[in-house]
Amino acid sequence: MDKALRPYLIESEPYYRETGNEVALFEAAYLQGLPMMLKGPTGCGKTRFVEHMAWRLKLPLITMACNEDMTASDLVGRFLLDTRGTVWHDGPLTMAVRFGAMCYLDEIVEARQDTTVVIHPLTDERRLLPLDRCGELVKAHPDFRLVVSYNPGYQSAAKDMKPSTRQRFGAIAFDFPKASIEAEVVAHEGKVPIEMAAKLVAVAQQSRSLCGRGLDEGISTRMMIHAAHLVANKIDIHDACRLAMTAPITDDRELLEALDGFVEAQFGLEFE
Repeated sequence: MDKALRPYLIESEPYYRETGNEVALFEAAYLQGLPMMLKGPTGCGKTRFVEHMAWRLKLPLITMACNEDMTASDLVGRFLLDTRGTVWHDGPLTMAVRFGAMCYLDEIVEARQDTTVVIHPLTDERRLLPLDRCGELVKAHPDFRLVVSYNPGYQSAAKDMKPSTRQRFGAIAFDFPKASIEAEVVAHEGKVPIEMAAKLVAVAQQSRSLCGRGLDEGISTRMMIHAAHLVANKIDIHDACRLAMTAPITDDRELLEALDGFVEAQFGLEFE
C-alpha cells in the first residue's frame, strides 16, 4: 500500500448490524469491480456500512461530502503554489484512483451535474481518469472502487442523477431496520440498556408516521444514538430526546408538542 493512503486505512472494525444480504451483495459487486450506489434516508447507516465494508475488504477509505459548491477540481485536484513553484496536487478522487482506495462520495446529488460527469470514465470498462489541466490520463489501480450515496427523499428535478450516470452503478436500497434490530443498534452504539433503546425506537417510529404530514423525515437511528449518549452521561431522558431527537427535525410548535407527547408516552411525564 502506498504510504499516502495509510491515514485512510480503518484499523478496527466499525460496528455494523446487517439487516439483509447487503454485505454479500456489496462483496460480489467489489469482486466484479462494479461501482456501487447506496440510497436511503438520512441517518439509516449508509456511511457506517461503507466504513464497515472498507474495513472488511482491507481498503483505505477516502470520503467526500458533496455539496452544490463542489467543483471538479475539488475532486480531481488543482495546481497550487508552494516552495517549488506551481505544482499539481491530486484531489481525493485522483488519490484513490492512482493508489487504490475506496472513494465514497456522500450525498452525490448535492453536487452539480457538470462536476459528477468526471466520474463517467471511471465507471465503465475504461476505468480512466483524465486530468485535462495537467495533461495526464490516470489508469485506475486494480483496488480502486467507487461508492456514492444519496437520500431519495430529497430528490427533485434539479437534484437528481442523470440516467447516464445511474446506469453505471449497481444499487442497494437502505431503510431503517425493523424495531428489534434498530433497538439492538441503539443499545450497542449508545451504551444504554436494550429496554431504553426499544423505547427510543418506539418514539422514532411514531415520528416517522408523520412524514408527509408536516415532517420531511422522522427521527433517524443516528439521532437516537446521540440521545442515548446523552442519557449515558446522566442527562435527563426528556432533555436528551428533545435536544437530539425532536427539536432538530421541526420548528413547528404543534409538531414539537406531538413529538414530546410520543416521548412522554414512552418515558412518563417530565416532572411526575
